[in-house]
Amino acid sequence: MNKFLERLNGGEILVADGATGSNLQKMGLKPGKPPEDLIIDDPDTILNLASSFAKAGSDIILTCTFGGTRMRMKDSKYQDRTPEVNMRAAEIARKAASLRNGGLVAGSMGPVGALIKPYGPLEAEEVKATFAEQAKALAEGGVDFLLIETMFAFEEATAAFEGARSVTDLPIVISFSYDRGTRTMMGVKPKDVIKRYSEMDAVMVGANCGTTLDNMESVVKEYAATVPNFPLWVKPNAGVPHMDIETEQGVYDMGPEDMGNYAKKYVELGAKVVGGCCGNTPEHIAAIAKAVKE
Repeated sequence: MNKFLERLNGGEILVADGATGSNLQKMGLKPGKPPEDLIIDDPDTILNLASSFAKAGSDIILTCTFGGTRMRMKDSKYQDRTPEVNMRAAEIARKAASLRNGGLVAGSMGPVGALIKPYGPLEAEEVKATFAEQAKALAEGGVDFLLIETMFAFEEATAAFEGARSVTDLPIVISFSYDRGTRTMMGVKPKDVIKRYSEMDAVMVGANCGTTLDNMESVVKEYAATVPNFPLWVKPNAGVPHMDIETEQGVYDMGPEDMGNYAKKYVELGAKVVGGCCGNTPEHIAAIAKAVKE
């Protein structure tokens, strides 16, 4: 049986990792440079960050492939090596995850960067194809499941789901980002998300990024009220960032203890996986692990 499903079905609460982008910026990633380029240019930096999460208590390490579709990699010098980038990212994540007994790897698949017709220029079929290519490479790289994350529109999330499902039978987790409180920027509601994707056989539905930890709690409550006992994935930001003028980086106000306290609440409401998105450091993850495991 799939390792991820085995642990999920065993009733264990799993801890995901923290932020990729905000931590890589602290480690010297220049603004505007795709994090995926580091997979080829500087794999040790990616491995060090992922390993620090594993050591902090992450049961699940995400691949550094949030922008790893060929469509999104138009800004990368490695666009023509898209499958290789994804496979290598999976190998790096596997190496980090192996630091934890039974560590798991999630193949991260984020938005392509433009909207599907009638809201934008893209055809659903081309979006489906770019996600299928990414999913196939991640599966070949050895991920345990696929994570379609930070989605805000049904059109793209469904294209990603169908694209992934056309090339692999790995478990799929689908996570939306509610950056308008309990709505996405396209007005999508949590109750409609969980109805749709639980019926499409997603193994988990969830939310990541978003705004405040209180808003995330409201999202989780809406999920849980709509489809009771369905396993939920919850990976919020460390609050809402403000800009530090000197460093030109976002500063997040929620400390490790805050994240731990809220993670506990999310678990009580039905979350089976908790972690952190933007602003979450290994220290935040250690606090989350301590809060939900003990």
